[in-house]
Amino acid sequence: MIKLYDFPQSPYCQKVRLVLAEKELSFDKVFVDLMKNEQKSPDMLRLNPYGKVPVLADEGEAIYDSTVINEYLEDEYPHPPLMPADSGARARVRMFEDFADNSFTAQGGLLAAELRKAAEQVDQDRVQRYRTDLIRVLEFLERQLEGKDYIAGEFSLADLAFIPRMLQLPKLGVEIPDRLRNVLSWTDRLLERASVRQLQQELGLV
Repeated sequence: MIKLYDFPQSPYCQKVRLVLAEKELSFDKVFVDLMKNEQKSPDMLRLNPYGKVPVLADEGEAIYDSTVINEYLEDEYPHPPLMPADSGARARVRMFEDFADNSFTAQGGLLAAELRKAAEQVDQDRVQRYRTDLIRVLEFLERQLEGKDYIAGEFSLADLAFIPRMLQLPKLGVEIPDRLRNVLSWTDRLLERASVRQLQQELGLV
């Protein structure tokens, strides 16, 4: 049985749960409370020396980092496929997933952290800058989605990497501009997927 060491609110854990759902894989969740620094416990450090979640245990293997975990799941459980067969297209998926993690998910995390501060401590200039950065990512995606239903052509790990933060945009005060028609259509397609509806339910967003 697959075991996922998970913190439900982590977008990186959500990214893995989306792939598990897409592949209809059963798994056990092990809750790791980041608020209590349980990810730094000796047991967790044996699984991941960086002391982070998610960690996936399967067939005696312990794999960490959401991107590495999802590629492992793709290799080990290839149906339905979430990576294209062509090597160039696979590289494109990997680049978009990296871009999502570092320029969208991480930036959204900075914004969320700022908004969690007491009202008098919130730096509004910083908030506006983070929101502008997120819109710039969406503008980039608008160009990349021209003539395509999904970022890399077929639905893939690249699309899944953007979903956790996309679902949180309203809470972050970020509205997708009407002019980004490709992004809006893409978002609608993603919201129709059973895996995304399941994640929305888990997060209390529906």
